Amino acid sequence: MSTVKIRPKPVVIPELCKGCGRCIDACPKHCFHYGTDINPLSGLIPVEVDLDICNGCGLCFEACPEPFGMQQMFDSQKGYENGEVYKPATNHREMLKPHTIPDERIPLPEMPPLFIKGTYAAAIGALMAGCRHFYGYPITPSTEGAELMAKLLPKMDGVFVQAVSEVATVNMMYGCGGAGLPCMTFTSSPGFSLMLEGISYMIGAEVPGVFVNIMRGGPGLGNIGPEQSDIKLVCRGLGHGNTHAISLAASSPQEMMELSILAFELAFKYRNPVILLGDGYLGQISGKVNLPEYLVKPGLPEWAVFGDAEHRGNLICSIAISEAELEQHNRDLNRKYREMSENEQRADLFCCDDAEVLIVAANTPARMAKGAVQALREKGVKAGLFRPITMWPFPIDFLVPLLDHVQEILVVEASNGQLEDELRLALSHAHVPDTPFIDDIRHFGGVLPQKQEIIDKVLHTFIPVSK
Repeated sequence: MSTVKIRPKPVVIPELCKGCGRCIDACPKHCFHYGTDINPLSGLIPVEVDLDICNGCGLCFEACPEPFGMQQMFDSQKGYENGEVYKPATNHREMLKPHTIPDERIPLPEMPPLFIKGTYAAAIGALMAGCRHFYGYPITPSTEGAELMAKLLPKMDGVFVQAVSEVATVNMMYGCGGAGLPCMTFTSSPGFSLMLEGISYMIGAEVPGVFVNIMRGGPGLGNIGPEQSDIKLVCRGLGHGNTHAISLAASSPQEMMELSILAFELAFKYRNPVILLGDGYLGQISGKVNLPEYLVKPGLPEWAVFGDAEHRGNLICSIAISEAELEQHNRDLNRKYREMSENEQRADLFCCDDAEVLIVAANTPARMAKGAVQALREKGVKAGLFRPITMWPFPIDFLVPLLDHVQEILVVEASNGQLEDELRLALSHAHVPDTPFIDDIRHFGGVLPQKQEIIDKVLHTFIPVSK
């Protein structure tokens, strides 16, 4: 008499089941059905199985895409014969505990410099930083960066999606960043405004992403000329709630590329969006750009909501129904903001060692200011340029030591005092006792400050005082 082979029956492991339903389609006995309860560990709804009508055909095992979502067991095993849910002895949550896969830096051969515009430089920087996912909606004067990504990403096994709007864009970035993947977008001032709700969600859920904002004239539809009127928005108004994000201000195509690479590093270091600020002129001008010595092959952080068994239990969201829970979450975020403020201030100082008149400027106006400083030095005026690279946090730690010899500060900007407001607020928070006199040059609507205008202002107003 031949031996009867006992066929195993399936047991669903709730915390590892995706609830995809493939087992339901495959089962000829209709043993499986969709569940109704969300599993607290996975955030998904696992399927349920009726083992009483199962004949152990095994088709469900072949259909299941999750290697640990379903286990085999026999009728003789304890648990099933008592009508109980079978629980394997193995602790799968411990066995499948997610771990971080670190980034890998791939050395590149020495290459000749490129001569490209600022938007192209930011896009190439993103590719060098390991970004393979781009979502965006075209808006002048940032569109060329998106066009270059659309051309290159398909050749690099990447993803380019032209969304139906900026609102759709930011939510696509929310999902991609939540999966632990580097992603970015290009936009300009009106489009950036539409993204603010989603950026707040990303900050609240601690999701990384890089936003390149090529600022243009406003308010309203405005024009496509260069302006810096989004400084207040990125420093003090990133959507609702208590939000902050590191904001980097470039002043050349080379820096657009370098700060783009840095933006991805900081976004994943702090699990937070990062803003790269250019202006309409900087996005369009061309300059020499030296490529980095390496290309980043991105890894995968342990917190990512990724489509494998190890990361199944991760859940990312920004909702906290309990008031106490939300207060604690805000305290945790505030600690992170303080860490950013203490560790990520960046500034470029030009001729500042003995400066008596200090010009503060960023983005394209800083280029005019640098020429003005050189001309003033030739006239015997001890002028210097303080250029914030981090618009937030404002680099006050670099500024305070200069105030021992600075007698006057001139803020040069293409906005209605938004850079000056950040300067004054930083000085106030730093409790600087004797603040130097602060003057300004301001332009709007696509008009930029000029080198000679800065020179004339300093020569007309600055009177050296012996200390």
